[in-house]
Amino acid sequence: MEEAFLEARLAFAAGEVPVGAVMVHQGKIIGRGHNLRESTQDPLAHAEIIAIREASRYLHTWRFAEVTAYVTLEPCLMCAGAFVQARISRLVYGAEDPKAGAIRSLYQVAGDPRLNHQISVTSGVLEEPCSEILKEFFRSRRRDG
Repeated sequence: MEEAFLEARLAFAAGEVPVGAVMVHQGKIIGRGHNLRESTQDPLAHAEIIAIREASRYLHTWRFAEVTAYVTLEPCLMCAGAFVQARISRLVYGAEDPKAGAIRSLYQVAGDPRLNHQISVTSGVLEEPCSEILKEFFRSRRRDG
């Protein structure tokens, strides 16, 4: 999770919403990403999607049966769906997202029995720093804007 937090700091420095993600397979980071929506003008450039793409290239597959995703913020509906589609085995995230979270807050995509894959979830890891960097980012945007 510390590596995901470093990715979030990179996003913050680049003026992006500070969310970071890493994908881990057999103890090794195989994908990493941070939000790049503003700099790329790509609505799909979420940290999780970037990390999934990198991990896919590394593993040469779209099936992540033994992969754990670490994300600083509860994934949105798009990213939660991508994790289900990628068949990741475990998700660990830091801060809850009451406005857009699709793991526990608004939806429960990771554990929905109607889907063909469920994901083991651990939340609240490094919750305070993951939450605080987001608060600081939005405070600074309000001051500057």
